[in-house]
Amino acid sequence: MADDLNCDLKSLSPLQLFERVTEQGEKVRALKAGKAPKDEIDAAVRTLLSLKLSYKTTTGQDYRAGLPPKDLVLINNGTTKEEDEDLVDPWNVQTSNAKGVDYDKLIVRFGSSKIDTDLINRIERATGQKPHHFLRRGIFFSHRDMDQILDAYENKKSFYLYTGRGPSSQAMHVGHLIPFMFTKWLQEVFDVPLVIQLTDDEKYLWKDMTVEKAYEYAKENAKDIIACGFDINKTFIFSDLDYLGASPGFYKNIVKVQKHVTFNQVKGIFGFTDSDCIGKISFPAIQAAPSFSSSFPQIFNGKENIQCLIPCAIDQDPYFRMTRDVAPRIGQPKPALLHSVFFPALQGAQTKMSASDPNSSIFLTDTPKQIKTKINKHAFSGGRDTIEEHRKYGGNCDVDVSFMYLTFFLEDDDRLEQLKQAYTSGELLTGELKKVLIETMQPLVAAHQERRKQVTDEVVKQFMTPRKLAFEF
Repeated sequence: MADDLNCDLKSLSPLQLFERVTEQGEKVRALKAGKAPKDEIDAAVRTLLSLKLSYKTTTGQDYRAGLPPKDLVLINNGTTKEEDEDLVDPWNVQTSNAKGVDYDKLIVRFGSSKIDTDLINRIERATGQKPHHFLRRGIFFSHRDMDQILDAYENKKSFYLYTGRGPSSQAMHVGHLIPFMFTKWLQEVFDVPLVIQLTDDEKYLWKDMTVEKAYEYAKENAKDIIACGFDINKTFIFSDLDYLGASPGFYKNIVKVQKHVTFNQVKGIFGFTDSDCIGKISFPAIQAAPSFSSSFPQIFNGKENIQCLIPCAIDQDPYFRMTRDVAPRIGQPKPALLHSVFFPALQGAQTKMSASDPNSSIFLTDTPKQIKTKINKHAFSGGRDTIEEHRKYGGNCDVDVSFMYLTFFLEDDDRLEQLKQAYTSGELLTGELKKVLIETMQPLVAAHQERRKQVTDEVVKQFMTPRKLAFEF
């Protein structure tokens, strides 16, 4: 038995080991509190000590509750000096590789699980729907506990979705649509409630803007989110600045999380310094709170055991690693996650898009002419220097931004594969590939703009009013 445990532990990452120790500690406490038989408690304690020993052997650190292994939590792996190391945190994405971030390495570093063919097939069986092209193409590539969500769903037990947006500018770009497009599909195929957090408080704390401006951006961004086609009877959108003061349940969960996360821990996870304002230090608890159904008593009838599934870009994972660590200690289920890759800037996958640089992406306010100009002028090419070389050697789809954008927005798998073959062989030129992207993006953005025009301030108010949704709990 002990050998089996040791064998099992060797396959775990430091972060997974940390979570196992934490869970076993909770189990020991529960057994003692429940006055379980002495031999049962002793066996659980022996397992706990074995886990702690394995943790120390693997990390070189003693296990300390609430303090995950530092080199894993510092998501840019601050302990390594390798120049080719990707930097990924909730505010920065940097890589020296023209192909973009190495996501296989990121899975290992973060201790998450790869979304493999078996999981995609299981989602298809559970929903009876063809998997979204974001799943089929590896755009959502990593997960935490999605198998548990499917276990629950197959046993007729409900869950809910939570995603969000930090409203840093009035205009969103097409990359911002990715989590919402996928979340909408998840909501439709699983038929579950959805909460969308607008972190206007975060943007006020991090950016040079007034509280009023942050709230105004939140409402404007809500119009773009609603224009994705969410069902008002199944979706609650909320601004932190607005909802926090109106929901005792939400604030209670924030306080519980705050009590169980130390200053050292948030410094380790998020890189905060002694010069950061205390608002930044307390903010992670606010992003954690929507992971718990008791933050929304009007939707879940006060129930605390409804598990949450969070689709998000992987740079948001540190918030939810922290949340998953705290959840068992405050009597809440751990949220599950689905992680997406990053959406590349027009200039190439090494750079992150910036709302302050209008040429870094296609914005949802762009005209057809602006879209055409941006793609033709700024989209990084994987083509050769001359037509002759391109015809001979072909283009590189791995670094070509036009092809990358088409993997996100061109739904036809066969058409995408044809383009890949033609570009790689040199039959299709860069200008011709850009033309396909222009013809894909112009109607997509125009249709979004038309839907957004229908979203009045009154519609936004209805989506953002705390209320019961079309579900019974």
